[in-house]
Amino acid sequence: MKLATFRVPGRAQPLAGEVVGDRVCSFADHASVTDVLARQRAHRGEQSWLLSEVTLLAPVPDPGTIYAIGLNYAAHVAETGGERPDAPIVFVKVRGSVAPPGGPIRCPAVVRRLDYEGELAIVIGAGGAIGGYCVADDVTARDLQRREPQWTRAKGADTFCPYGPWITTAEEVPDAGDLRLRTWVGGELRQDTRTSDLIFGCQELVEFIAQTCTLIPGDLILTGTPSGVGMGLDPPRFLRSGDVVRIEIERLGAIEHAVQ
Repeated sequence: MKLATFRVPGRAQPLAGEVVGDRVCSFADHASVTDVLARQRAHRGEQSWLLSEVTLLAPVPDPGTIYAIGLNYAAHVAETGGERPDAPIVFVKVRGSVAPPGGPIRCPAVVRRLDYEGELAIVIGAGGAIGGYCVADDVTARDLQRREPQWTRAKGADTFCPYGPWITTAEEVPDAGDLRLRTWVGGELRQDTRTSDLIFGCQELVEFIAQTCTLIPGDLILTGTPSGVGMGLDPPRFLRSGDVVRIEIERLGAIEHAVQ
């Protein structure tokens, strides 16, 4: 299944439903995406819309916790000049950073070096297991990241976590460890790799975080970014107002958002 939260014209409250082809079908009984991830019953209602007619929102608009992983692609470690970690580097992005897959992302006035990080995101389902996957951008203020030892402001600013376009449930993705991930900025391909370059795989990350934190349906884990971020280019190339970032992962779809 492909689980989406969306808004239709003329209706104030968002709906949740299943994407089927070029249409999205709402769930009956006001079921949410989190309900489905928790394996509660949800049935398709009678109403459906073309995807072109609706506005896709963040699939889980208010996730429990957003975990993220640093330096988890071998080539990205190399481009940063860092050392390969012996264990996952885990940090948290705050809920306010969540943004729809279509953005926009807003650059705070204090930030001068805004960067993109295309990432595979895990979505937790029932019992703390992997419920599905989606596409995410771990937007980062590099200047804040370098001068502040805690990354809360650098990684957790408002709109710094656009994700979606929907959640593809785990049974639809037989091997999340070998998916092609690509990121474009202004139509220029910047990142192009496969998730087989991950240092710590999806299940390994879930088990590592679960050693100390109870994972609940709707929690997110951003698994890290590959090489090709703006900071790693020579010379570095950071995002500017008007840039459009597109991130695509095979089998999972694409998100595309403008920078303001």
